[in-house]
Amino acid sequence: MKRLLQPFVLTVTAILVVGYVYLAWRLTQGAWQRVALAVPFVLVWIVPVVYWSGDRDDGRALDQIVHQVSYLCMAWLSFLLVLTPVRDVLLLLTMLDPTMSEAHALVNRAGVPLIFLASLIAMIVGALAALRGPHVKHVDIRIEGLHRDLDGFRIVQISDLHAGLSIGRRYVERVVQLAQAAEPDLVALTGDMVDGTVARLADAVEPLKLLAQRGRGFFVLGNHECYSGAEPWLSHFREMGYTVLLNAHTTLQRGSARMVVGGVLDPAVALFDRGQGPRPDLAAANAPQDAFRLLLAHNPRIAPAAERAGFHLQLSGHTHAGQFFPWTLAVRLAHAPHVAGLSREGRMWVYVSAGTGTWGPPVRIGTSPELTVLRLVRA
Repeated sequence: MKRLLQPFVLTVTAILVVGYVYLAWRLTQGAWQRVALAVPFVLVWIVPVVYWSGDRDDGRALDQIVHQVSYLCMAWLSFLLVLTPVRDVLLLLTMLDPTMSEAHALVNRAGVPLIFLASLIAMIVGALAALRGPHVKHVDIRIEGLHRDLDGFRIVQISDLHAGLSIGRRYVERVVQLAQAAEPDLVALTGDMVDGTVARLADAVEPLKLLAQRGRGFFVLGNHECYSGAEPWLSHFREMGYTVLLNAHTTLQRGSARMVVGGVLDPAVALFDRGQGPRPDLAAANAPQDAFRLLLAHNPRIAPAAERAGFHLQLSGHTHAGQFFPWTLAVRLAHAPHVAGLSREGRMWVYVSAGTGTWGPPVRIGTSPELTVLRLVRA
């Protein structure tokens, strides 16, 4: 009972109740239809209340099925909550115009089954787009004053892979194949590689070990590593050969050019240690002044502090570009101007990956999972 009174649980419950009441009012007739509509809402409610706020393990097969069904219901209900107001607006417009009485009757009669069907189709199409694997996105970043020996330097960024329920070893192997084909000089894992413990997901992420060869692999924490056990994952990525950067940097040499690769903690670490947080200033401390400065920061909100610390380029993820509508709009309110793709923060470039995998609903509408190949070019 105490868990149900937590502010997070109360907020989630209130949002789902309001959504259910609206859809039941506009789309159902009779008790059985209302009960049927309640089922996906209950399934969505179970995951944050029973698993996120509780202590129930999600490693068992039944629990994983519950998660998958819950996430698919989350996507389906999201589409219902977008399309139902559209039908209501059409009903209002056709009602106000006497010449559109036939159109009004058609929308009133056929609108409900069309909404359910369209939402189901959108969910299926979005799931296929998400699970077929990432596409390779090539981005040239023009840097003023870039040393000639860094001209053409290739960085492969993998972010928000979310190995776990939907993303397994085969998907990770596909990501590694695409990354190796790009022949990168540096591989940046910018957080949220996993959703689960080392014991459960070590095999799924094992192919990433190939990308850390020759000292080219770097890793920073995302918020989901913090939720899944930051210390065990830090140790595991070190064992796989990655350089782990925790508010720190290392310096690379290429010809006569130097590159500082810095990395910061994710803000989510403060949930477990209030004295910790992202510190770009510490990541840049005592760095060579003549070096190109690259910062790996899972959350793009770090950008203003990173620019003040003197970094030239920040690579981030976290936003997933919203994954699917309407969250593609919501994420712009939370993270603008650094939502997805290339943008500027003062003198510093910021690149935000749309994510190499997916989290929650394995659905992509209006966005695509990406493996990013960034090339430094002299301006």
